[in-house]
Amino acid sequence: MARSLVIKVTAGMDAPERCNQAFTVAAAAVASGVPVSLWLTGESAWFALPGRAKEFRLPEATPLEDLLDAVLTGGKVTLCTQCAARRGITVDDVIEGIRIAGAPTFVEEVLAEGAQALVY
Repeated sequence: MARSLVIKVTAGMDAPERCNQAFTVAAAAVASGVPVSLWLTGESAWFALPGRAKEFRLPEATPLEDLLDAVLTGGKVTLCTQCAARRGITVDDVIEGIRIAGAPTFVEEVLAEGAQALVY
């Protein structure tokens, strides 16, 4: 079975370098052919909404919108159920291709054979 990468990003505009690192690693892994699952939790939950990634700015970094598009094209992006609920985000609000799922799905992905997990 191929190795996969599960990345959980908790940071958003409150910690831009940590946030960007997670998206950069996810996009680089997708570009390398690695199966990627990127989880948006905490403040990164806002990036599941249309236009929010475009608002993110970090000098010398690839635009977050481009990184998110790359992951959506070649991997999976999931918005945490509880994080969405706390922010009033529903399935009708999120970017097409982003799913909303909870801890059981995260645990299942992390425990899958060959999976590696990173938390930012």
